[in-house]
Amino acid sequence: MDIYVILKQTFDTEEKIIVEDGNISEDGVQYVINPYDEYAVEEAIQKREELGGNVYVIAVGPERTTEALRTALAMGADEAVLISDERIGSDENTISKVLASYLESQNVDFILGGYFSVDNGAGQVAIRLAQLLDIPHVGSITKLDISDNKALADRDAEGDLEQVEVTLPAVFTAQQGLNEPRYPSLPGIMKAKRKPLQQLTLDDLDIEESELVPKTARTALSLPPQKEAGHILKGETAEQVKELVEKLQHDAKVL
Repeated sequence: MDIYVILKQTFDTEEKIIVEDGNISEDGVQYVINPYDEYAVEEAIQKREELGGNVYVIAVGPERTTEALRTALAMGADEAVLISDERIGSDENTISKVLASYLESQNVDFILGGYFSVDNGAGQVAIRLAQLLDIPHVGSITKLDISDNKALADRDAEGDLEQVEVTLPAVFTAQQGLNEPRYPSLPGIMKAKRKPLQQLTLDDLDIEESELVPKTARTALSLPPQKEAGHILKGETAEQVKELVEKLQHDAKVL
């Protein structure tokens, strides 16, 4: 089977976010595979071990994204593709169209990705990609069984469990609990250096720059206001209630 994983490189979740002039500072920042995409990579590898075939990881992003792709290769993926071009924006509409342009020319049995990315949390790319490819989409899966060109998936439905059966090819997004992603082993890291990692630009795809019109744009970015110290109300209960109401009215302005 030809299994594709759409992958994104994000900030390490332990990183401290620093905003300068309306942009997130990248100085000295550690980047990792988006945590939900790690579940997708692990599931793809497990399905290849079970069913045979190849696992391809594909990302759209800057040159540094090769680090995340190499990590996926070290985990056990077979090949990687990076589509990097300054003409490609960062909104989900644009990314999904670029991915669709590449995947339309590939032999795809099914596609895996993360439920959402931890940096912007939109969770749109996989859904848009499935629509562009005109194939089924099942989101937030916690179990996946493949047999006879069909897939049976358990998905997390707001705390409940829903079972969905679809015909392949299809797109699935991984939720926490689907599996436990493996750590790259030293032999895996060494092998990853020799595995194919193809780098493409828009010129290599059957898509025009005019098609990549963003549907969303960020107008401003700022950190939330610094949390003020708490205030302990003193005195008798009636006095405390009176002071609390006054603060809610005049300071917090919620009454």
